[in-house]
Amino acid sequence: IEKREIPMYYFKITAYADELLESLDDMPGWPEQVKTMQRNWIGKSRGMEVQFPYDQASIGEAGALKVFTTRPDTLMGATYVAVAAEHPLATLAAQNNPELQAFIAECKGGSVAEADVATQEKKGLPTSLFVEHPLTGEKLPVWVANYVLMHYGDGAVMAVPAHDERDFEFATKYNLPIKAVVRTSAGDESPAPWQAAYGEHGPLINSGEFDGLDFQAAFDAIEAALTTKHLGQSRTQFRLRDWGISRQRYWGCPIPIVHCDTCGDVPVPEEQLPVVLPEDVVPDGAGSPLARMPEFFECSCPKCGAPAKRETDTMDTFVESSWYYARYASPHFDGGLVERKAADHWLPVDQYIGGIEHAILHLLYARFFHKLMRDEGLVSSNEPFKNLLTQGMVIADTYFRTLDNGGKDYFNPDDVEVERDAKAKIIGAKLKSDGLPVEIGGSQKMSKSLNNGVDPQSMIEQYGADTCRLFMMFASPPDASLEWSDAGVEGAHRFLKRVWRLAHAHVGQGLPGALDVAGLNDEQKVIRRAIHQAIKQASQDVGQHHKFNTAVAQVMTVMNVLEKAPQATEQDRALLQEGLETVALILAPITPHISHVLWGQLGHATAIIDAAWPTLDESALVQDTLQLVIQVNGKLRGHIEMPAAASREEIEAAARTNENVLRFTEGLTIRKVIVVPGKLVNIVAS
Repeated sequence: IEKREIPMYYFKITAYADELLESLDDMPGWPEQVKTMQRNWIGKSRGMEVQFPYDQASIGEAGALKVFTTRPDTLMGATYVAVAAEHPLATLAAQNNPELQAFIAECKGGSVAEADVATQEKKGLPTSLFVEHPLTGEKLPVWVANYVLMHYGDGAVMAVPAHDERDFEFATKYNLPIKAVVRTSAGDESPAPWQAAYGEHGPLINSGEFDGLDFQAAFDAIEAALTTKHLGQSRTQFRLRDWGISRQRYWGCPIPIVHCDTCGDVPVPEEQLPVVLPEDVVPDGAGSPLARMPEFFECSCPKCGAPAKRETDTMDTFVESSWYYARYASPHFDGGLVERKAADHWLPVDQYIGGIEHAILHLLYARFFHKLMRDEGLVSSNEPFKNLLTQGMVIADTYFRTLDNGGKDYFNPDDVEVERDAKAKIIGAKLKSDGLPVEIGGSQKMSKSLNNGVDPQSMIEQYGADTCRLFMMFASPPDASLEWSDAGVEGAHRFLKRVWRLAHAHVGQGLPGALDVAGLNDEQKVIRRAIHQAIKQASQDVGQHHKFNTAVAQVMTVMNVLEKAPQATEQDRALLQEGLETVALILAPITPHISHVLWGQLGHATAIIDAAWPTLDESALVQDTLQLVIQVNGKLRGHIEMPAAASREEIEAAARTNENVLRFTEGLTIRKVIVVPGKLVNIVAS
């Protein structure tokens, strides 16, 4: 693999940088984590553009090196400047310097990712070139450094080693001057090793006329001094770069451009769209197969009719995924991307669900594309998605892997054996202690690249799809990581079998008549209260918070009640019917297959998918009596049953006469009685 400069096509997303940033404040339905990630990616920063005049004696021409800095207050501490390997000054310095030429080639072969550059070893070479400090006229050496990126800022930095960690590491390595110009909590010097305090803001020192100024005052004063010399001015800069959409591969939407020697780059006319990819292609990994297919790229210029060449680059697939949601609003519309009336009806999307790994690029591109479509009159809303839920990753369980059987029958050497279960770590450790070569792994993200996934088909064949769905929904909230557990899958399967058995036994006795709510006894009221408490909580969990795991927990709670409920009378069986219908309805979005069958067996002619969500009866939640906990000096000593409408005085009086209270306060004086309505009574005695 090598880096080459190639022609590229871009979307000018930077034109929307400010709006993309500011609109984040008007998106309450998005997680703060995602909005923070997008803010950091857009990376708006206010700083100073500073020009360091060329030293004509060494460079041989007039000009100035432009740098952008967010810390102009440290300008008096600059001791050298560093440029990227692709910078014109680096090219100039390397003309007669083979060592520098080799270093530049090495830098060009490295990573262009900021994260990689930040963590790699800082390396550089000096040049014979100098620039002048814009305020003092001091000559500063020009270095070529691998930590400077050409595509960020101006491809050059003013190095202030005393107050920048990268510059400090570089200057320490190459024995370059370090001049402290800010008083920090670490003192007035910046000795090795680097301390985070060196990067603090503070009053200036060793800065001549600017001594004593704080950051903002220094910013203003230094800007004024640079402006007078025409060598600098404040500037707002974004980390965001224009979106390069060119890809040298087969898949992806063709870029509708024709290259003509006479007319230049000509867009394909609308009546000739879409450009269709050929289907008789076998990608072999050696560049774009389209570039080797004259039958595809040979064409006529749409303007002059002369022989021309069709563009063989295809678009980044993020382009299609950036607006597909809008196409759903009018999938059969053939007059453009989206039909405006349909878009205004359906958009923006009420609820969007996607992985956190798409928090930046896909979602940022979709926001940009939506604003672009708005400005083209295709949609009227400003943002594509009102509410965003980012689901968590599936984490693989602990495993052990036998590495070598040593001639024994522990594993098939052609198929590495991996054991995964709740006891894998213990089993693996035991095998290892016995001297067997075993690798023990901890939790890690399931992925194709790690080859640690679980085949859903085998799980479905063993347990059924509903079991797998129930486990995944119950194991964790949707926005948290889910730790895969075979034991958890088995537990979900056992629970569904409990639901099936109870429903089967109930239906086997014949379906009951209607429930007489007015005729419920106290025990039946408790059961019905549990049913409707589950409806109330599950409605909030699913409808408002997407907490499917707690909705399942509500079903499990009500199942515990229903399994113990009496079935002696017709009223008992009618109450169980209501409970089982509630269980089926709440589980239906999670376990649709078993719920569909149960719904039919419970006597319903229509499918459960057409049924309404269970209706909450608020009156069922009203309690005639409440059981209150009794504590003495904070320790549980018993319970009392009280009317729900009992006053504090009545509750206190009942608590004082409770036999356990009398026993544990014998010989003591009651100092205070604390009543928490509906929950507990705490008697303080000494």
